Amino acid sequence: MDAGLILEWVIKSLLMVFGLLGAFAYLTLYERKALARIQARVGPNRAGPGGWLQPIADAVKLIFKEELIPSSAFRLVFILAPVITVVPALIILAVVPFGPDVILFGRRISMSVADVNVGVLYIMAIASISVYGIVLAGWSSNNKYAMLGGIRSSAQMISYELALGMAFIGPVLLAGSMSLMDIVEAQRKVWFVVYQPVGAFVFWIATLAEVNRAPFDMPEAEQELTAGYHTEYSGLKFSLFFMAEYIKMIAVSAIAATLFFGGFRGPFVDALPWMGPIYFFVKVVVLLFGMIWVRATLPRIRYDRLMSFGWKILFPLGLLNVFITAVGIVLADTFRYAIWLIPVASLSAFWAVAWLARGSVGTGEASQVRRRLSFND
Repeated sequence: MDAGLILEWVIKSLLMVFGLLGAFAYLTLYERKALARIQARVGPNRAGPGGWLQPIADAVKLIFKEELIPSSAFRLVFILAPVITVVPALIILAVVPFGPDVILFGRRISMSVADVNVGVLYIMAIASISVYGIVLAGWSSNNKYAMLGGIRSSAQMISYELALGMAFIGPVLLAGSMSLMDIVEAQRKVWFVVYQPVGAFVFWIATLAEVNRAPFDMPEAEQELTAGYHTEYSGLKFSLFFMAEYIKMIAVSAIAATLFFGGFRGPFVDALPWMGPIYFFVKVVVLLFGMIWVRATLPRIRYDRLMSFGWKILFPLGLLNVFITAVGIVLADTFRYAIWLIPVASLSAFWAVAWLARGSVGTGEASQVRRRLSFND
């Protein structure tokens, strides 16, 4: 290890952190503009030309808002909880390659902060600790609404992280490696979303629940819990929770692009390496629009249905997808085109699970209403 390598790590880390902070600010504007277009509204257009300075105006407003700490709160944990929430969001992308290796100043520079051979394991480990900040925020506030939001978050995390782990296994099996660079290189000819349509679906839905995005934003359901786990937070502490959510959106979109959509791979990347980050950026922006579109379209689902969906549909689908993928890879060693059995069989399993579970998610209240109506008739 030499001084040049340490300097390289420091520079790449700073670029990643400050890049994510800037991307978070303008993701809020992107979301508000997209929601406005979907809902036939104008959107922010007052701060700067076309509203482009709106994120700066929001930052100034939050900086000067009054900071309040409830007198009965556990002060130390209350202050640390927003930091514990935002740090995992900032460091989870350290193993994601943003482009091919480049030669600068006589050195081969990797386009990821750390190219480790267990990148998938690193991502799952960091993702699993991000819930602690939310739970501690709810508990330390000494507020019943905030505590309920924290408990909901932990239950939701446990339920959907199992399905998320199953979704990771498909690309790992196909690439034969847990290194994200190896997974990207394995998609030179065909994106893994072609072989893993069900895996990509399970991953996308599970990540929506992991980052508490609509329609899975139960930990902060304002109609039920005022604001959920961050009810007692204001000013910069609130902005850290806000920042963590949007940086997590960027992170999960970048991970999805890497696992299922070829990462930085695209036409002419080998000849023109600078196009790799551009392809990667475009894929992330498209996936972010998908998350925004879901928020604009679907209402928040009931809590019991959310839990039932995770355990009764997503988790079985993830398990079936792993089994089908493993069988398809083994058969592909003998039969040339057996690899194409994976998407066919997984989609068949998807429709089978959907048909079998069509009446098992959220049937309690609906069946009671039907019984009452039939009894009244």
